[in-house]
Amino acid sequence: MSSAIMETQTTDARSIHLTFSTAEEIHTGLESAVNELIEAAVEEGNCGIRVTRHEPGAYTVALDDSVPFGETYEDIAA
Repeated sequence: MSSAIMETQTTDARSIHLTFSTAEEIHTGLESAVNELIEAAVEEGNCGIRVTRHEPGAYTVALDDSVPFGETYEDIAA
């Protein structure tokens, strides 16, 4: 039995900060966060979603005005 831990810290309705303790939970956690922000993107109708990896296990999923509506971009922070 796995004891994986995913920590979610939401700063506002436009972004979700995620921290994962195992690689296995990353895909599911990011997919869930993107799906949550799709609803907000549809309401705004003028932005897409950017997924940024800050370091291993630490991500931000956010609405981004520079991403075209209906698209999701992925970045790795330097």
